[in-house]
Amino acid sequence: MEATAATAFDPWSPTFLGDPYPAYAALREAGRVHYYEPTNQYLIPHHADVSALLRDRRLGRTYQHRYAHEDFGRVAPPPEHEPFHTLNDHGMLDLEPPDHTRIRRLVSKAFTPRTVQQLQPYVEKLACDLVAGLVADGGGDLLGAVAEPLPVAVIAEMLGVPESDRAPLRPWSAAICGMYELSPPEDVARAAVQASVEFTEYLRELIAERRRNPGDDLVSGLIAAHDDGDRLTEQEMISTCVLLLNAGHEATVNSTVNGWAALFRHPEQLAALRADHSLVPSAVEELMRYDTPLQLFERWVLEDIEVAGTAIPRGSEVALLFGSANHDPAVFTDPARLDLTRADNPHISFSAGIHYCIGAPLARLELAASMRALLTRAPTLRLAAEPRRKPNFVIRGLEGLAVEV
Repeated sequence: MEATAATAFDPWSPTFLGDPYPAYAALREAGRVHYYEPTNQYLIPHHADVSALLRDRRLGRTYQHRYAHEDFGRVAPPPEHEPFHTLNDHGMLDLEPPDHTRIRRLVSKAFTPRTVQQLQPYVEKLACDLVAGLVADGGGDLLGAVAEPLPVAVIAEMLGVPESDRAPLRPWSAAICGMYELSPPEDVARAAVQASVEFTEYLRELIAERRRNPGDDLVSGLIAAHDDGDRLTEQEMISTCVLLLNAGHEATVNSTVNGWAALFRHPEQLAALRADHSLVPSAVEELMRYDTPLQLFERWVLEDIEVAGTAIPRGSEVALLFGSANHDPAVFTDPARLDLTRADNPHISFSAGIHYCIGAPLARLELAASMRALLTRAPTLRLAAEPRRKPNFVIRGLEGLAVEV
């Protein structure tokens, strides 16, 4: 890695976390592959390479379907982290075929486009109600008042989690997602393990209740889903529910606050959106591209590969830089410019290949619903205080977004 690129890319630096996109430009300019010693990963910053490697079956989200830890040159996770890894490793996001194929096929039967379409009135009403509460208060924290409760409530509704049980869902999710950051410290790991234990126990009880009294919810659907006599195991159901909750709201929450923060910094774009609500669909796509909620996605190298003449041996880990790919000038004209009318927008914020986000249609529905509700019911929404970034790199978000109406 060239000195300028190496200096610029520092995922623990407040300067970098505040705005990583200049560092990505330096990485792209310096080459297509960069070995990054602090995390022992190969950084991939270009859109074409990220897109290709997401679809390359010589890479995987896991290696344990083919190799033992020692055969792969890796050390097994500490035994005290086992509850997290049991929960995480049985979700389809971290599985490879044939298990991934089987689980995704079964989950898809209970997570269809029709299911999402049927949710639209509920999502739109909830978004309007939440925005109405924000307006009645004269403003507040957009994160806590709208961005967070909307997708959490929607996923909980889909899963059939009673309203009285929903309070711990977001804290559990936040604790578990802490493990997806680069080199998480031990206190983060302990919190993730504790949340994994508590979330698993809750879902085990919920599944038992739905076995006794099936409903129209997703948990009941997962219990009933079968294909050629195959079924989800209880652990797979638990891990799937956690994945749907975590992935089903983290991206939406952060896309909402990142997006509105970007709109406030670009008043001419916000004015255009307020004048023409038909821009909402393209605005949702552009805001997800412009400040990507998931900055990095990792893959294990299962067989020796070569990228741009650089050999990457089996047992390595590549870090696919989504945030950089979404700002690649080879794909996006003037990528540093926020353009809500951008028509050709092949961003990869929802990933690609077999792990493409199964909840992408729902996320788009939620983002559009909250945006329309805010445009309609809070037409003078404005920033009340400079937002603070969370000290995270992989999952990019804000501590809060104070607004006035």
